[in-house]
Amino acid sequence: MILVTGAAGKTGRAVIAALAARREAVRAFVHRPEQAEIVERLGAWETVVGDMADRESMSQAVDGVRAVYHICPNMHPGEVALGQLAMEVARAAGVTHFVYHSVLHPQTEAMPHHWRKLRVEERLFESGLPFTILQPAAYMQNVSAYWERIVREGVYPVPYAVDAPLSLVDLEDVAQAAAIVLTEEGHEGAVYELAGPEALTPRDVAQEVGRQLGRPVRAEAVPLETWQRNARAAGLGEEAVDALLKMFRYYDRYGLVGNPRVLSWLLGRPPTAFADFVARLV
Repeated sequence: MILVTGAAGKTGRAVIAALAARREAVRAFVHRPEQAEIVERLGAWETVVGDMADRESMSQAVDGVRAVYHICPNMHPGEVALGQLAMEVARAAGVTHFVYHSVLHPQTEAMPHHWRKLRVEERLFESGLPFTILQPAAYMQNVSAYWERIVREGVYPVPYAVDAPLSLVDLEDVAQAAAIVLTEEGHEGAVYELAGPEALTPRDVAQEVGRQLGRPVRAEAVPLETWQRNARAAGLGEEAVDALLKMFRYYDRYGLVGNPRVLSWLLGRPPTAFADFVARLV
């Protein structure tokens, strides 16, 4: 049995589906009862509902599992404490493989959520648990959030420079890599960078989407003040807003570029190209 925490999020759902495709028994840890049906429909055998900060809930979740795939809620300010608790209950339960879903370049202190993940990695090194760390780049699927405006107005809006390069990776590739690491031997002690095959700017993204839609699409840099106002109006918390603003400023200046060769080796094939991902959307 493999436990997936944060199972109802897009990453958790993708990992459950990838494990189910390998006929692996999966226990999903979700925050709300209504999420159980979603993960079970994807192939989870069992569901535990609880709070990731609650030791009793987490102890129940790890009981009897051989491996854990730990995904912290996105931008969570308490990620270090949540990661520490997950390690403690996993060790107490005799878990033999702890896989942590980190992020590409967690060493970047200028992005608080990256830096918190590095602190979790540090504690994992000290935990005594057999571990693997996956460090994925930003997902190609993030483009989907703007799809309606892309189709309606021909605009791909981003809150950073339209020439900032990002090694976008297909979430389905990340999920398949996670399933490989969780079900095949020889990955303990490894830290794997998972990056897509191309460093693409928002301008490149817009051009490819426009090519496949058969009409012009342009990338547009949204002022941070506008993004911030809209994010607050949508109910995003202040800590998440602050962390994302810092991330956008970092992207604006440096982008976020990784290397695809590790992911190619894990998958046994080249990672999905952005053009192929867009073809799925179109």
